[in-house]
Amino acid sequence: MRPVISLVTLGTTDLPRARAFYEALGWRESSQSTGEVAFLQGAGTHLGLWSRTELAADSEVTHDAGGWGGVTLAHNVGSPDDVDGVLAEAVAAGGAVLRAGAATVWGGYNGVFADPDGHRWEVAHNPAWPLDDAGRSLLPD
Repeated sequence: MRPVISLVTLGTTDLPRARAFYEALGWRESSQSTGEVAFLQGAGTHLGLWSRTELAADSEVTHDAGGWGGVTLAHNVGSPDDVDGVLAEAVAAGGAVLRAGAATVWGGYNGVFADPDGHRWEVAHNPAWPLDDAGRSLLPD
């Protein structure tokens, strides 16, 4: 296996709402999208949005209580002000801030928002984790 994540698929209860939320945050919809699934392009990362029920069935989930699935997505940015800006964008697009931006014990600054389906996103500035010119995280040596 190559150490690459090609696509993160999020189960949604309302595809049009989820599509609008992520488009408002700057994700661009791919021509590969259909009426049942949306594929969104980011800077080197892709999101899939699909019915939570269909995703559970396709993933062999036999019981889904509808709670948090043990996954938090992360988005690294260049400064603490950028963290606060992304959190504000998420709220403006229909999300909810679960933890406001604040200094961390590891010397960075982060906060957490949830999209309209409850998927958690950490937005972080880590001065020890550089970004390339396109804003993509580079794993430090």
